[in-house]
Formats: sequence, structure tokens, C-alpha cells
Amino acid sequence: MLELKHIHKYYNSGTINEMCLFDDFNMNIEDGQFVAVVGSNGSGKTTLLNLICGSIDLDSGSVLIDGKDIGREKEFKRNQYIGRVYQNPAMGTCPNMTIAENMSLADNKGKMYGLRPGKNKARMEFYRESLKQLGLGLEDKMNVKVGVLSGGQRQAMALLMSTMTPIRFLILDEHTAALDPKTAELIMELTDKIVREKNLTTIMVTHNLRYAVEYGNRLVMMHQGKAVIDSAGAEKSTIQIDHILEKFNEISIECGN
Repeated sequence: MLELKHIHKYYNSGTINEMCLFDDFNMNIEDGQFVAVVGSNGSGKTTLLNLICGSIDLDSGSVLIDGKDIGREKEFKRNQYIGRVYQNPAMGTCPNMTIAENMSLADNKGKMYGLRPGKNKARMEFYRESLKQLGLGLEDKMNVKVGVLSGGQRQAMALLMSTMTPIRFLILDEHTAALDPKTAELIMELTDKIVREKNLTTIMVTHNLRYAVEYGNRLVMMHQGKAVIDSAGAEKSTIQIDHILEKFNEISIECGN
């Protein structure tokens, strides 16, 4: 289980622009849950992901996995059991390296490299078979540099690469936002397939309300560092897009918009 306990996070501390985003925030995420997180800009969605991954520091509070506090653990350490896919397809791959080289890097995450060839020829067939499942023809372009691929192809690769080694948590930071509608649908279907097959505990931030409703078994809506909607299981399955939009409008009116 992933637990966030008594989280406090300030920005611009000690200045006239000081802002408290999280004030005694608490959340538990059960093993195997697929949590879709929605909310307006500035509601705390990405900060939540960054605190879990260790990209930013806590001011106070605890991030626990199975009771062990990882709140002060460095980001590169957490990467051993957390996979992350970003909004920008360029952030999950190395553009000046070939598809095969990118796959090899992901395959060896956390291992000692030493002075030996970066690519393991014995693994090439495994990489081809893995890429073939994407249905994008990338298995026939192993020596092509990733920088010439489309955004959708790179994002599909980033998703595959983030889950190549054994991980417990998959963090998706608006990973379809930069894609065209058709490619976004493909990436979401691939995401759902990988999450189910590997039984990954997943947290997906998205602005696409349909994806939030259709995918996953828990939906959380953030506003000013608080969860104003938190529905799981059977309750989540009854949520309609109109209900979320109604809450958005209610918040907008409260904020004077």
C-alpha cells in the first residue's frame, strides 16, 4: 500500500508569494488500484505525483510504501520501483540513440553498466517481440534513431520502456495530452493492457474526463490541495462525466469565475 500522511507543501516559502498547496493532506492507495486524478490547473495533481516520485521535497509529512517511509529517499532510488511517463514524449526516450539502444537502456535500469557493449545481442529478439505488441511497426526499425519517430510512437515506447523492469507503481503525468485523438486512444488502450497484465498500482493525471471515467477503478478530483471527489470500485463505476463537470462548475463559481 502507498500512503501519504500529513503532507505539507509550500511554494515560495518566506516570501510575499508564499503559497500552501498541501495542508495536512492524507491519501491511501491500495495495491493494484488504477487511480485517475483530475482537477483544474494548480489543484495539486502534478505536485502529488512529484512528491510520490521524489522529484520535489516534502516540507513535512510521510510517504510510505508498506509502512516504510520513503519521504527522504532520492528520486533515482525510487525509480527502481516506480515507472513514470511524462506529458512530453521527448522526456521518456533518448532522441539521439536508436530504438534498440533505448530499449537496452530501459532493460538495464538499476544495473551496473561497466565497460561492455551497451546492447545485448541476446535480448534483441525480446525487444522486437515487445515492440511488435505495440502494432506500430517499430520492431522493423531497431536501428532508427528515436528522434525521427512521431510523438505517438515515442510515447508508446516510453510507456513500454517504463514497465520493462519489475516495478510496483506506474505514474502517468498527462501522458496523452500532447497526442492527436487517434494516437491518444491507442496509448490509453495500451496503458490499460499493460496495467492489467502486470497488475501495476497506477496513478494517472489527466484532463480528459472521458478517460478518467472509463479507465481505472478509482477517481480522485483535486482542488486547492484537497480531494473533493474520491470514488472507488462500484461507486466509481457509476460516475458520469456530467457529474464531474458539475463539480468543476461549482468550484469555478466559488472561485468567482
